[in-house]
Amino acid sequence: MRSKKTKYRSQSRNRRVSLTATYTILIILGIIWLIPLVWIVLSAFRCQYQPDGTFIGRVTSNFFPKAYGLKNFKDLFTATYYGVPNAFPRWMLNTLIIAVVDCIISTFLVLSVAYCMSKLKFKLRKPFMNISMILGLFPGFMSMIAIYFLLKSIGLTGNPQHPQYSVIGLILAYSAGAGLGFQIAKGFFDVIPNALVESAKLDGCTNFKIFQRIILPLAKPIIIYQALMSFTGPWMDFIFAKVIIGADNARYWTVSVGLYSLMFGTHPDTNLFTQFAAGCVIVAIPIVTLFMFLQRYYVEGVTAGAVKG
Repeated sequence: MRSKKTKYRSQSRNRRVSLTATYTILIILGIIWLIPLVWIVLSAFRCQYQPDGTFIGRVTSNFFPKAYGLKNFKDLFTATYYGVPNAFPRWMLNTLIIAVVDCIISTFLVLSVAYCMSKLKFKLRKPFMNISMILGLFPGFMSMIAIYFLLKSIGLTGNPQHPQYSVIGLILAYSAGAGLGFQIAKGFFDVIPNALVESAKLDGCTNFKIFQRIILPLAKPIIIYQALMSFTGPWMDFIFAKVIIGADNARYWTVSVGLYSLMFGTHPDTNLFTQFAAGCVIVAIPIVTLFMFLQRYYVEGVTAGAVKG
């Protein structure tokens, strides 16, 4: 009897030690992960001046600023960068347009392909799914050079007469291959009973009507999840935007390319670091807000899709 109690106490003690060690490591990692984020936010609100009245916008050794203010945000929204007046609002607008258009196109393509893979039976269905899984193992930027020359051959990038066409080319680059990312949405659609689809077909519904009137109303979590993923991709991307839009079309840059150019472009200025930090904070606000309000649907979409998929 005593040996059982001793064994139970030992197991309980080991479990507590294990949990304590695990939470300690997680807390330490969380603090390490938060330090650069806190530093960027503090730098965005830093408002320090030298004795001669010169504003200090470069990186400083002190972690906590000696003075705070909104000067960096005001300057960021009113300054002219690379010959573009009010450049940052223009870059934000460009990014918003690209992200919203890509969100609509990519979400429709992904959900359509997922419906076909889940509810329709046709030849080469499984080989296509296997190929899509294999292609998904490779990062998208491996195709960057090929995509660039394809877009250039049809005048959607590197076009000096119509530089605005590069925005269309960037949207195509983001959305054209979005259908291959159908796996999670397919897993969600697999949960929807096939009897609903079969009964609708008996009533004379086409596949598009079934998809529109039966599947989509039941798929709100996965629609929101996919829309969120399709929006955040272009919003945060730098590589494709930098290559396709080019370095000479500052008016059509996305916000990631514009902020990068402040510090590492053709005319870098280390005194613009605090404005760069302010831009990082502003860019993060929409993404954080979307995740906060749509977190429940995001979790439901991922959970249902991952379990069945």
